[in-house]
Amino acid sequence: MAALSFELQHTDTVTKARTGKITTDHGEILTPIFMPVGTVGSVKAVTQQQLVTEVKAQIILGNTYHLYLRPGLEVLEAAGGLHKFNSWHNPILTDSGGYQVFSLANNRKLTEEGALFQSHIDGSKHMFSPEKVMDIQRIIGGDIIMAFDECPPYPSDYAYAQKSMELTHRWLDRCFARLNETPDKYGYSQNLFPIIQGSTYKDLRTASAEFIASKNATGNAIGGLSVGEPMEMMYEFTEHCCDILPADKPRYLMGVGTPWNILECIERGVDMFDCVMPTRNGRNAMLFTSKGVINIDNKKWEKDFSPIDDSIDCAMSQYYSKSYLRHLMKSKEYLGLTIASVHNLAFYLWLVAQARKHIEAGNFKSWKEEMVVVLQQRL
Repeated sequence: MAALSFELQHTDTVTKARTGKITTDHGEILTPIFMPVGTVGSVKAVTQQQLVTEVKAQIILGNTYHLYLRPGLEVLEAAGGLHKFNSWHNPILTDSGGYQVFSLANNRKLTEEGALFQSHIDGSKHMFSPEKVMDIQRIIGGDIIMAFDECPPYPSDYAYAQKSMELTHRWLDRCFARLNETPDKYGYSQNLFPIIQGSTYKDLRTASAEFIASKNATGNAIGGLSVGEPMEMMYEFTEHCCDILPADKPRYLMGVGTPWNILECIERGVDMFDCVMPTRNGRNAMLFTSKGVINIDNKKWEKDFSPIDDSIDCAMSQYYSKSYLRHLMKSKEYLGLTIASVHNLAFYLWLVAQARKHIEAGNFKSWKEEMVVVLQQRL
Protein backbone atom coordinates (compact mmCIF):
# COMPACT_ATOMS: atom_id res chain seq x y z
CA MET A 1 0.00 0.00 0.00
CA ALA A 2 1.76 3.14 -1.24
CA ALA A 3 0.65 6.76 -1.45
CA LEU A 4 -0.12 8.10 -4.90
CA SER A 5 2.99 9.20 -6.77
CA PHE A 6 3.53 11.43 -9.80
CA GLU A 7 6.37 11.29 -12.28
CA LEU A 8 6.73 14.40 -14.44
CA GLN A 9 7.89 12.98 -17.77
CA HIS A 10 8.07 15.82 -20.26
CA THR A 11 7.53 19.60 -20.20
CA ASP A 12 6.88 21.50 -23.42
CA THR A 13 9.52 24.12 -24.22
CA VAL A 14 7.05 26.58 -25.80
CA THR A 15 4.02 26.26 -23.50
CA LYS A 16 3.40 25.01 -19.94
CA ALA A 17 1.94 21.73 -21.20
CA ARG A 18 3.41 18.58 -19.68
CA THR A 19 3.11 14.81 -19.62
CA GLY A 20 3.38 12.58 -16.59
CA LYS A 21 2.44 9.32 -14.91
CA ILE A 22 0.30 8.99 -11.79
CA THR A 23 0.72 5.70 -9.93
CA THR A 24 -2.01 4.44 -7.57
CA ASP A 25 -2.61 1.10 -5.92
CA HIS A 26 -5.21 0.39 -8.62
CA GLY A 27 -2.92 1.18 -11.54
CA GLU A 28 -1.19 3.89 -13.54
CA ILE A 29 -2.69 6.96 -15.22
CA LEU A 30 -0.86 8.69 -18.07
CA THR A 31 -1.39 12.45 -18.14
CA PRO A 32 -2.85 14.64 -19.46
CA ILE A 33 -5.97 12.59 -18.81
CA PHE A 34 -9.74 12.94 -19.05
CA MET A 35 -11.81 11.14 -16.41
CA PRO A 36 -15.34 9.96 -17.33
CA VAL A 37 -17.93 10.86 -14.69
CA GLY A 38 -19.70 7.88 -13.12
CA THR A 39 -22.05 9.81 -10.85
CA VAL A 40 -23.95 7.00 -9.12
CA GLY A 41 -21.37 4.27 -9.70
CA SER A 42 -21.87 4.08 -13.46
CA VAL A 43 -21.01 6.22 -16.45
CA LYS A 44 -24.49 6.76 -17.91
CA ALA A 45 -25.36 4.32 -20.74
CA VAL A 46 -21.82 2.87 -20.83
CA THR A 47 -20.65 -0.46 -19.39
CA GLN A 48 -17.40 -0.84 -17.50
CA GLN A 49 -16.18 -3.20 -20.22
CA GLN A 50 -16.83 -0.50 -22.84
CA LEU A 51 -14.93 2.01 -20.71
CA VAL A 52 -11.90 -0.25 -20.85
CA THR A 53 -12.03 -1.60 -24.40
CA GLU A 54 -13.68 1.21 -26.39
CA VAL A 55 -13.15 4.42 -24.40
CA LYS A 56 -9.68 3.47 -23.09
CA ALA A 57 -10.51 5.13 -19.77
CA GLN A 58 -7.80 4.91 -17.11
CA ILE A 59 -9.73 6.40 -14.17
CA ILE A 60 -13.39 7.27 -13.52
CA LEU A 61 -15.23 9.43 -10.99
CA GLY A 62 -17.78 8.57 -8.34
CA ASN A 63 -20.00 11.16 -6.68
CA THR A 64 -20.05 11.26 -2.89
CA TYR A 65 -23.39 13.05 -2.55
CA HIS A 66 -25.27 10.67 -4.85
CA LEU A 67 -23.61 7.44 -3.64
CA TYR A 68 -24.20 8.43 0.00
CA LEU A 69 -27.93 8.82 -0.70
CA ARG A 70 -28.20 5.78 -2.98
CA PRO A 71 -27.25 2.92 -2.64
CA GLY A 72 -25.99 4.19 0.73
CA LEU A 73 -22.93 3.51 2.83
CA GLU A 74 -24.20 0.24 4.29
CA VAL A 75 -24.40 -1.37 0.84
CA LEU A 76 -21.08 0.07 -0.35
CA GLU A 77 -19.25 -1.07 2.79
CA ALA A 78 -20.77 -4.56 2.61
CA ALA A 79 -19.65 -4.79 -1.02
CA GLY A 80 -16.08 -3.88 -0.06
CA GLY A 81 -16.14 -0.41 -1.62
CA LEU A 82 -17.09 1.03 -4.99
CA HIS A 83 -14.38 -0.85 -6.96
CA LYS A 84 -15.93 -4.18 -5.99
CA PHE A 85 -19.51 -2.92 -6.10
CA ASN A 86 -19.32 -1.72 -9.71
CA SER A 87 -16.55 -4.10 -10.90
CA TRP A 88 -14.23 -1.28 -11.99
CA HIS A 89 -10.71 -2.40 -11.12
CA ASN A 90 -8.79 0.72 -12.17
CA PRO A 91 -8.37 3.98 -10.21
CA ILE A 92 -11.41 5.91 -8.96
CA LEU A 93 -11.63 9.54 -7.88
CA THR A 94 -14.50 10.57 -5.60
CA ASP A 95 -15.58 14.18 -5.38
CA SER A 96 -16.54 15.56 -1.97
CA GLY A 97 -20.23 16.16 -2.65
CA GLY A 98 -19.74 19.85 -1.95
CA TYR A 99 -20.73 21.00 -5.40
CA GLN A 100 -23.93 18.91 -5.35
CA VAL A 101 -24.90 20.10 -1.88
CA PHE A 102 -24.71 23.66 -3.13
CA SER A 103 -26.12 23.23 -6.65
CA LEU A 104 -28.75 20.48 -6.36
CA ALA A 105 -30.12 20.47 -2.84
CA ASN A 106 -32.93 22.77 -1.75
CA ASN A 107 -32.91 24.63 1.55
CA ARG A 108 -29.28 24.00 2.37
CA LYS A 109 -27.86 25.80 5.35
CA LEU A 110 -24.16 26.56 5.54
CA THR A 111 -22.41 26.90 8.90
CA GLU A 112 -18.89 26.58 10.26
CA GLU A 113 -19.71 22.98 11.12
CA GLY A 114 -20.68 22.04 7.57
CA ALA A 115 -23.67 21.97 5.24
CA LEU A 116 -27.17 20.90 6.26
CA PHE A 117 -29.13 19.88 3.16
CA GLN A 118 -32.22 18.06 1.97
CA SER A 119 -32.02 14.97 -0.20
CA HIS A 120 -33.29 15.54 -3.74
CA ILE A 121 -34.70 12.00 -3.56
CA ASP A 122 -36.98 12.07 -0.51
CA GLY A 123 -36.47 15.43 1.20
CA SER A 124 -34.71 13.91 4.21
CA LYS A 125 -32.21 16.14 5.99
CA HIS A 126 -28.48 15.38 6.17
CA MET A 127 -25.39 17.08 7.53
CA PHE A 128 -22.11 17.04 5.64
CA SER A 129 -19.15 18.16 7.73
CA PRO A 130 -15.53 17.86 6.59
CA GLU A 131 -15.10 14.93 8.98
CA LYS A 132 -18.21 13.13 7.76
CA VAL A 133 -17.26 13.65 4.12
CA MET A 134 -13.85 12.06 4.77
CA ASP A 135 -15.55 9.11 6.48
CA ILE A 136 -18.00 8.72 3.58
CA GLN A 137 -15.21 8.79 1.00
CA ARG A 138 -13.24 6.24 3.03
CA ILE A 139 -16.24 3.91 2.76
CA ILE A 140 -16.84 4.58 -0.95
CA GLY A 141 -13.15 3.79 -1.41
CA GLY A 142 -11.76 6.21 -3.97
CA ASP A 143 -8.02 6.14 -4.70
CA ILE A 144 -8.21 9.95 -4.86
CA ILE A 145 -10.62 11.71 -2.53
CA MET A 146 -11.47 15.38 -2.61
CA ALA A 147 -11.58 17.92 0.20
CA PHE A 148 -14.96 19.28 1.28
CA ASP A 149 -15.18 22.84 -0.04
CA GLU A 150 -17.65 25.53 -0.89
CA CYS A 151 -17.89 26.41 -4.56
CA PRO A 152 -19.07 30.04 -4.75
CA PRO A 153 -21.30 31.00 -7.68
CA TYR A 154 -20.26 33.36 -10.47
CA PRO A 155 -20.44 36.23 -10.05
CA SER A 156 -19.66 36.53 -6.33
CA ASP A 157 -18.84 39.77 -4.60
CA TYR A 158 -15.40 40.05 -3.06
CA ALA A 159 -16.52 39.76 0.57
CA TYR A 160 -18.48 36.58 -0.11
CA ALA A 161 -15.67 35.03 -2.17
CA GLN A 162 -13.15 35.75 0.59
CA LYS A 163 -15.38 34.40 3.34
CA SER A 164 -16.10 31.27 1.27
CA MET A 165 -12.41 30.70 0.53
CA GLU A 166 -11.43 31.05 4.19
CA LEU A 167 -14.16 28.57 5.20
CA THR A 168 -12.86 26.15 2.55
CA HIS A 169 -9.35 26.47 4.03
CA ARG A 170 -10.56 25.80 7.58
CA TRP A 171 -12.55 22.82 6.34
CA LEU A 172 -9.43 21.54 4.56
CA ASP A 173 -7.47 21.48 7.82
CA ARG A 174 -10.30 19.44 9.34
CA CYS A 175 -10.28 17.06 6.33
CA PHE A 176 -6.57 16.39 6.78
CA ALA A 177 -6.96 15.95 10.55
CA ARG A 178 -9.76 13.44 10.07
CA LEU A 179 -7.90 11.53 7.39
CA ASN A 180 -4.79 11.33 9.53
CA GLU A 181 -6.70 9.80 12.44
CA THR A 182 -8.51 7.16 10.33
CA PRO A 183 -6.96 4.20 8.48
CA ASP A 184 -7.27 3.43 4.78
CA LYS A 185 -10.38 1.30 4.48
CA TYR A 186 -9.79 -1.59 2.08
CA GLY A 187 -6.05 -2.20 2.13
CA TYR A 188 -5.04 0.40 -0.46
CA SER A 189 -3.98 4.02 -0.28
CA GLN A 190 -6.53 6.85 -0.36
CA ASN A 191 -5.10 10.26 -1.27
CA LEU A 192 -6.63 13.64 -0.43
CA PHE A 193 -6.50 16.43 -3.03
CA PRO A 194 -7.20 19.93 -1.65
CA ILE A 195 -9.12 22.44 -3.80
CA ILE A 196 -8.22 26.03 -4.66
CA GLN A 197 -11.10 28.51 -4.48
CA GLY A 198 -11.24 32.32 -4.58
CA SER A 199 -13.75 33.00 -7.35
CA THR A 200 -12.45 35.45 -9.99
CA TYR A 201 -10.27 37.59 -7.71
CA LYS A 202 -6.56 37.26 -8.39
CA ASP A 203 -5.40 38.03 -4.85
CA LEU A 204 -7.80 35.42 -3.43
CA ARG A 205 -6.74 32.83 -5.99
CA THR A 206 -3.10 33.58 -5.10
CA ALA A 207 -3.78 33.20 -1.38
CA SER A 208 -5.73 29.99 -1.88
CA ALA A 209 -3.19 28.43 -4.24
CA GLU A 210 -0.37 29.24 -1.82
CA PHE A 211 -2.33 27.78 1.11
CA ILE A 212 -3.13 24.61 -0.83
CA ALA A 213 0.47 24.23 -2.06
CA SER A 214 1.72 24.53 1.54
CA LYS A 215 -0.19 21.36 2.50
CA ASN A 216 2.19 19.20 0.43
CA ALA A 217 -0.65 16.91 -0.66
CA THR A 218 -0.08 14.15 -3.23
CA GLY A 219 -2.04 16.21 -5.80
CA ASN A 220 -3.98 19.46 -6.03
CA ALA A 221 -7.22 20.66 -7.61
CA ILE A 222 -8.49 23.93 -9.02
CA GLY A 223 -12.19 24.44 -8.27
CA GLY A 224 -14.75 27.17 -8.73
CA LEU A 225 -14.14 27.67 -12.46
CA SER A 226 -16.37 26.75 -15.40
CA VAL A 227 -19.32 28.02 -13.34
CA GLY A 228 -20.42 30.72 -15.78
CA GLU A 229 -17.41 33.04 -15.99
CA PRO A 230 -16.10 34.08 -19.45
CA MET A 231 -13.83 31.49 -21.05
CA GLU A 232 -10.79 33.79 -21.14
CA MET A 233 -11.19 34.40 -17.41
CA MET A 234 -11.22 30.65 -16.79
CA TYR A 235 -7.99 30.29 -18.75
CA GLU A 236 -6.37 33.22 -16.91
CA PHE A 237 -7.12 31.87 -13.44
CA THR A 238 -6.26 28.29 -14.40
CA GLU A 239 -2.81 29.41 -15.56
CA HIS A 240 -2.34 31.61 -12.49
CA CYS A 241 -3.12 28.68 -10.15
CA CYS A 242 -0.87 26.29 -12.09
CA ASP A 243 2.01 28.77 -11.83
CA ILE A 244 1.76 28.64 -8.02
CA LEU A 245 1.09 24.92 -7.53
CA PRO A 246 4.14 22.62 -7.25
CA ALA A 247 5.34 21.18 -10.55
CA ASP A 248 5.99 17.72 -9.08
CA LYS A 249 2.33 17.06 -8.17
CA PRO A 250 -0.62 16.42 -10.52
CA ARG A 251 -2.99 19.34 -11.14
CA TYR A 252 -6.70 18.65 -11.56
CA LEU A 253 -9.07 21.24 -13.07
CA MET A 254 -12.54 20.28 -11.87
CA GLY A 255 -15.55 20.16 -14.18
CA VAL A 256 -13.88 21.27 -17.44
CA GLY A 257 -15.10 21.06 -20.16
CA THR A 258 -15.34 21.28 -23.95
CA PRO A 259 -12.58 19.68 -26.07
CA TRP A 260 -11.14 23.13 -26.84
CA ASN A 261 -11.28 24.12 -23.15
CA ILE A 262 -9.26 21.03 -22.35
CA LEU A 263 -6.57 21.77 -24.94
CA GLU A 264 -6.26 25.38 -23.79
CA CYS A 265 -5.91 24.31 -20.16
CA ILE A 266 -3.38 21.57 -20.99
CA GLU A 267 -1.35 24.39 -22.53
CA ARG A 268 -1.53 26.21 -19.19
CA GLY A 269 -0.25 23.28 -17.13
CA VAL A 270 -3.27 21.14 -16.16
CA ASP A 271 -2.92 17.33 -15.99
CA MET A 272 -6.41 16.02 -15.10
CA PHE A 273 -9.94 16.85 -16.27
CA ASP A 274 -13.49 15.63 -15.74
CA CYS A 275 -16.84 16.72 -17.13
CA VAL A 276 -20.31 15.27 -17.78
CA MET A 277 -20.35 16.98 -21.18
CA PRO A 278 -19.34 14.06 -23.43
CA THR A 279 -22.05 11.76 -22.07
CA ARG A 280 -24.75 14.38 -21.42
CA ASN A 281 -24.32 16.00 -24.82
CA GLY A 282 -24.09 12.60 -26.48
CA ARG A 283 -27.45 11.61 -25.02
CA ASN A 284 -28.81 14.83 -26.53
CA ALA A 285 -27.51 14.08 -30.05
CA MET A 286 -24.36 16.25 -29.95
CA LEU A 287 -21.24 14.43 -31.10
CA PHE A 288 -17.69 15.72 -30.72
CA THR A 289 -15.48 14.50 -33.55
CA SER A 290 -11.98 15.01 -34.87
CA LYS A 291 -13.45 17.21 -37.63
CA GLY A 292 -15.89 19.28 -35.54
CA VAL A 293 -19.25 19.16 -33.75
CA ILE A 294 -22.18 17.20 -35.19
CA ASN A 295 -25.86 17.45 -34.29
CA ILE A 296 -26.80 13.94 -35.33
CA ASP A 297 -30.51 14.87 -35.29
CA ASN A 298 -30.03 17.02 -38.39
CA LYS A 299 -31.55 15.72 -41.62
CA LYS A 300 -28.22 16.13 -43.43
CA TRP A 301 -26.99 12.91 -41.78
CA GLU A 302 -30.07 10.85 -42.80
CA LYS A 303 -28.27 9.15 -45.71
CA ASP A 304 -24.67 9.62 -44.57
CA PHE A 305 -23.41 6.05 -44.33
CA SER A 306 -19.83 7.03 -43.44
CA PRO A 307 -18.47 6.07 -39.97
CA ILE A 308 -19.17 8.40 -37.05
CA ASP A 309 -15.44 9.17 -36.84
CA ASP A 310 -12.89 6.78 -38.34
CA SER A 311 -9.98 8.76 -36.84
CA ILE A 312 -10.86 7.55 -33.34
CA ASP A 313 -9.55 4.21 -32.08
CA CYS A 314 -13.00 3.04 -31.02
CA ALA A 315 -14.96 0.25 -32.67
CA MET A 316 -18.28 2.05 -32.21
CA SER A 317 -16.97 5.23 -33.83
CA GLN A 318 -15.70 3.25 -36.80
CA TYR A 319 -18.35 0.52 -37.03
CA TYR A 320 -21.61 2.49 -36.98
CA SER A 321 -22.63 5.07 -39.57
CA LYS A 322 -23.95 8.55 -38.93
CA SER A 323 -27.16 7.54 -40.67
CA TYR A 324 -27.71 4.56 -38.35
CA LEU A 325 -26.98 6.56 -35.20
CA ARG A 326 -29.39 9.29 -36.36
CA HIS A 327 -32.07 6.64 -36.90
CA LEU A 328 -31.54 5.25 -33.38
CA MET A 329 -31.71 8.71 -31.79
CA LYS A 330 -34.84 9.64 -33.74
CA SER A 331 -36.41 6.32 -32.72
CA LYS A 332 -35.43 6.90 -29.08
CA GLU A 333 -33.62 3.57 -29.04
CA TYR A 334 -31.38 3.09 -25.98
CA LEU A 335 -28.57 1.77 -28.18
CA GLY A 336 -28.27 5.25 -29.67
CA LEU A 337 -27.50 6.73 -26.27
CA THR A 338 -24.80 4.13 -25.72
CA ILE A 339 -23.15 4.60 -29.13
CA ALA A 340 -23.15 8.40 -28.80
CA SER A 341 -21.82 8.32 -25.22
CA VAL A 342 -19.10 5.76 -25.96
CA HIS A 343 -18.03 7.68 -29.05
CA ASN A 344 -17.83 11.04 -27.26
CA LEU A 345 -15.85 9.57 -24.37
CA ALA A 346 -13.52 7.73 -26.75
CA PHE A 347 -13.01 11.01 -28.61
CA TYR A 348 -12.08 12.83 -25.36
CA LEU A 349 -9.59 10.10 -24.42
CA TRP A 350 -8.20 10.14 -27.95
CA LEU A 351 -7.80 13.91 -27.76
CA VAL A 352 -5.77 13.90 -24.52
CA ALA A 353 -3.66 11.02 -25.86
CA GLN A 354 -2.97 13.08 -28.99
CA ALA A 355 -2.05 16.06 -26.80
CA ARG A 356 0.38 13.85 -24.89
CA LYS A 357 1.94 12.66 -28.15
CA HIS A 358 2.39 16.20 -29.49
CA ILE A 359 3.84 17.50 -26.20
CA GLU A 360 6.45 14.75 -26.37
CA ALA A 361 7.10 15.48 -30.06
CA GLY A 362 7.67 19.17 -29.30
CA ASN A 363 4.98 20.50 -31.63
CA PHE A 364 2.06 20.83 -29.20
CA LYS A 365 1.52 24.58 -29.67
CA SER A 366 1.04 24.48 -33.47
CA TRP A 367 -1.07 21.32 -33.28
CA LYS A 368 -3.26 22.76 -30.51
CA GLU A 369 -3.91 26.02 -32.34
CA GLU A 370 -4.99 24.13 -35.43
CA MET A 371 -7.15 21.67 -33.47
CA VAL A 372 -8.98 24.32 -31.44
CA VAL A 373 -10.27 25.85 -34.68
CA VAL A 374 -11.21 22.49 -36.21
CA LEU A 375 -12.95 21.11 -33.11
CA GLN A 376 -15.26 24.13 -32.75
CA GLN A 377 -16.60 23.87 -36.32
CA ARG A 378 -20.28 22.97 -36.62
CA LEU A 379 -20.52 20.32 -39.31
